[in-house]
Formats: sequence, structure tokens, C-alpha cells
Amino acid sequence: MWSPNVDKPLVRILCHANPIRSLAIDSKGLYMATAGLDRSLKIFDVRTYKCLQSYKLGAAAGFLDFSQLGLLSAGLGNIVEVYKDCCSQTVKAPYIRHKVRSTVSGVQFCPYEDVLGIGYSSGFSSILVPGAGEPNIDSYETNPFQTKSQRREMEIKSLLEKIQPELITLDPSHLGSINVPTLKEKMEELKAKPYVKPPNIEFEPRRKAKVRSKSANAFKRKKIVKETAKREFIKTAVKEKLTKSSADEQKQPKRVNVLDRFRTKAK
Repeated sequence: MWSPNVDKPLVRILCHANPIRSLAIDSKGLYMATAGLDRSLKIFDVRTYKCLQSYKLGAAAGFLDFSQLGLLSAGLGNIVEVYKDCCSQTVKAPYIRHKVRSTVSGVQFCPYEDVLGIGYSSGFSSILVPGAGEPNIDSYETNPFQTKSQRREMEIKSLLEKIQPELITLDPSHLGSINVPTLKEKMEELKAKPYVKPPNIEFEPRRKAKVRSKSANAFKRKKIVKETAKREFIKTAVKEKLTKSSADEQKQPKRVNVLDRFRTKAK
């Protein structure tokens, strides 16, 4: 599985021991069906990348397609099988089996219709599959009854509202989370700002050999050293700031007045 803003795959799943012949993902993006050359059909959970169901077919499925309500169609040679609720539970037999004249070259469900289109080497067929299409149409997502002007507006809106590559992630809940900067980013941001805070002075007073130094005197000496270092730091910062401001003033062009030629020039 890839994302547009990466140069390496985000996820690698070993689905079959043999080459994969076909792959399909349902409209909700929850389940993935794969068909291998070993006549196996496996259902994976896209969120956990685990195999939920595994079936053994009569032949290797060359074409897979999910309907809007989760029905799965598979093309096996000159036979098309449709499975119902095969992702959430183990099914014993296909929901519908249909035989065509020659080898199947493609299967696809019609949106919002209980119809499955089957293409094969000598023609095309369509069969009824009850419970395949979505009965409730959401016009904000897709409207099959839209006019030409509505279709043009929809194309413009889809281009304007095109999702950014940075928003395509494996975790869908990441989009609703708050962007909290890490501690490392905060520290780098503080380092980039000069003179924000005086440096912390770690000073340990040296104990005298002859006279024992009391804790109060040691604390007082430590405080004096820290205040002196802080004062020197502030003086240096102010001096550098004044030097910078004077240099900026010198860089600015001098304003010329008409009466400047009558002024006395400095010797």
C-alpha cells in the first residue's frame, strides 16, 4: 500500500504463497479481497492487516469486485460466483453462480442498481443480483440523476476540494487529532530565537580547606555568581541590539533637502 507523499510502501502484506491474480477493496475501505494462483480467496481487514476469512475456489479467480453493500463477485474461467456476507462470517456456498459462453474478462457491479456486468471474450452479459446496490442515494456524494450543468459544477468542486497528499494516512482517525508539537520541535524553535532567556549558570562554590563554609554562605556566593553572569549577559545582549540598530540606520539612505547646499559643511 502506497501514499502519494512517500517513496516507499507504507504496508507490505504477504497475502498468498503464490502470485496474486486479482485484488479488490470495498467502497468503505474496510475489507480487501485477494485471489491467488493456488485457487484461494482471502479476506483481509485493512485496519489491522489480518486475514479474516480464507476460501478454496474451484479455479483461480481472475477478477474480483465489491458491490456497494458488500457483495463480492469473482470470475472463475467461464463461471461467475457472487458471495454474500463473506467478509464478516464464513459462508459455505456462493450466493449466486452464473455460467457464460466463454472465458470471463471482467466483472463489475452497477452503482445504485442490483445489476452485475460480466464481460467475456465473445460478448457482454448483465445479471440481477438482489441486494447489491445502495438503495439510498446521497446527492452530496454522488448523484446519478444530475444534469449537465450539475455535472460540470461537480467536476469543478471536486478539483477545488481535492484532498492533499499529506492527509492520506493509514490511520483515518489521525485527521481529527490536534497538531501537538513534540518537545524536540519546541526546543529547536527556542534555540532559533536568540536572547529569549539567559543561560542557566551551574556554579558550585569551592569549599575552603581550613575554615568550614556554612550552607548559608555557600548559597549566598552561588547567588552572587549567578546574578553577575546574568547581568553580564543582559549587557552584552543590549549592546549587540544597539549595534545592530545603528548599523541598520546607517544602511538607510539619507534624506536630501533643497536647502542642504546653504548649510555649513563640517571641516
